[in-house]
Amino acid sequence: MKGKLTRREMLRLSAIVGAGTLAAACGATPTAAPTTAPTAAPAATAAPAATAAPAATEAPAATATTAATTAAAATATTAPAAAGGAVPRNRTLILTNAGSKFTSMGLINPVAGMNHQEGMALLWDPLFYYSVFADKELPWLAESSEYNKDYTGLTIKMRKGTMWSDGQPITSADVKFTLDTYAKNEKIDYHGAVKDNVKSVDTPDDQTVVITFNAPSPRFKFEYLSLKFDTGFVMLPMHALKDAADVTTVQGKDSTFPHSGMFNVTQSPEQYVFDVRKDWWGFTTGFQKVPDVQRVLYVLSGDMTTVAQRVVNNEVDTTLDLRSATIRSVVDQNPKITTHTGKDWPLGYRDWWPNSLWVNTQLAPYSDPDVRWAMNYAIDRDTIDKVVYFGAKIATIFPYPEYPALNKYLDGARPIADKLGVRTFDLTKTAERMTKAGFTKDADGFWVKGGKRVNATINGFESIHADIVPVLVEMLRKGGFEAAPNFGNDAFQNMADGKPGLYMFGHGASVIDPYATLLLYHSKNAKPLGTTAGNNAFSRYKNPEFDKLVDAMAPLPPGDPGIVDIFNKAITIYWTDMIDIPIIQWLHRIPYNQTYWVNWPTQDNPYLNGAFWHWTFPLLVLGLKAAQ
Repeated sequence: MKGKLTRREMLRLSAIVGAGTLAAACGATPTAAPTTAPTAAPAATAAPAATAAPAATEAPAATATTAATTAAAATATTAPAAAGGAVPRNRTLILTNAGSKFTSMGLINPVAGMNHQEGMALLWDPLFYYSVFADKELPWLAESSEYNKDYTGLTIKMRKGTMWSDGQPITSADVKFTLDTYAKNEKIDYHGAVKDNVKSVDTPDDQTVVITFNAPSPRFKFEYLSLKFDTGFVMLPMHALKDAADVTTVQGKDSTFPHSGMFNVTQSPEQYVFDVRKDWWGFTTGFQKVPDVQRVLYVLSGDMTTVAQRVVNNEVDTTLDLRSATIRSVVDQNPKITTHTGKDWPLGYRDWWPNSLWVNTQLAPYSDPDVRWAMNYAIDRDTIDKVVYFGAKIATIFPYPEYPALNKYLDGARPIADKLGVRTFDLTKTAERMTKAGFTKDADGFWVKGGKRVNATINGFESIHADIVPVLVEMLRKGGFEAAPNFGNDAFQNMADGKPGLYMFGHGASVIDPYATLLLYHSKNAKPLGTTAGNNAFSRYKNPEFDKLVDAMAPLPPGDPGIVDIFNKAITIYWTDMIDIPIIQWLHRIPYNQTYWVNWPTQDNPYLNGAFWHWTFPLLVLGLKAAQ
């Protein structure tokens, strides 16, 4: 490839990765990132690294336990709990993350700003769960469901014996109330999806819900009524919210607010304490067994150095996914710590959140496909695999997670990508595209037009992007783009507002077929300049030809043979226009400390993804077993 990096430049990038990872571990507090990294395809598909592990100097010192962390660990048996009483450490699951402030204080109502990523998923049950590794639907509040022949109707049968925490039964009326509320209230996430899709909701009896759609909607149940990763929504208690003028203003405040899940919570600025409800409907009906986990304690640990150290010291059981050098260090220091792939690279699994460099396609110069292609040619994905992921094949040309259900589409599209040269790294081609777009280089070697350089600042999140973004910055600068990282508190808002620059962010969309990701680029999601782009549709892309393809795919159920041809045409447009620049599959490198808890989900036991910040966290709690 032209423009190939020299050995000296490779070494420089490796040093940047090490420094960036260490910097993140030494002071990063997570910015207010939205849908944080999701869950992945089986990590077994990722190739193990051939290179040596990072130097031990990047590891947290194994003996550096502060008084603060020791005191926090001690709270496992002394923290106030909703159910009262102390719980021993070997029945307490302790979670931690970087940061200093919870966002869900006093918020129990899921449509009032509650953050499910802070353990609050333990308070709420869905109609259905979906486990990506098991590729299995798990009916929960619902017992079964069935679409009609043309997917214009869905009948749901509710499970008998389900109850709210205050003893009121959960019925079909709660489902109707939830859907009707979502359709009417513009402040609620998924309002548009429910309003656009649902024509009516009928309840022939307490156990039956009949949803009629405006058009064939074969994905509605999976996308919205099923919890997986960070998507889907839970049912609302009609009896608690029916008289509210605006349900989004009812905070709930504490566990006296009726909720459906198997835990209560006691919140304080320092920690969240979740205690199991022995009267949860799932236990009383025999649907589930009472878990070994009797209490979940969620504490914040300030910075990633402390986070990593606490896992090593057996003070906490798991945490947010770590960067390559940090996870290697943590695993090597404690024989009880494992990951999804054990102690072997890539020390994690592929998540559902492949990251691209997004741009606002309505804003010059990013509105020019030649500029977007020029930046793509400046990205050396082979080098990313080598220096950031130690040889694992993580760099990607797709806005999709490489999951089994999707691979048949992705594999079929690879010849299209090869013909277009999507993975090509060639700075000569960068120059050709920029020259075609009317740019010249200034005295410092940066592309300019009309006296202005291309703003290639990469907005991202230090706690999760500290290893990859600095490498991308160096590559773009070598290609003539004035790049720099922005890990500030304004990063996500810049993305949502469509500000100049690049946005390092994922696609929280397709899992079982290509439609959901393509929908992100549909014109109906192309918010005009000056407005906020919701649902992470940052590209603001408009193309009537592309819209027709997405609309043609919409009525086809996942797995329909007709999807293949439509997908090939749509992905061709995606690459031809380089709507965003696909960079990496997302890795969840999560440490699992087995001192107190075993039966973590792994590649050998893939019943679930291991991310406690996802909606599926209750399934993880039910799966864990006490080690002693």
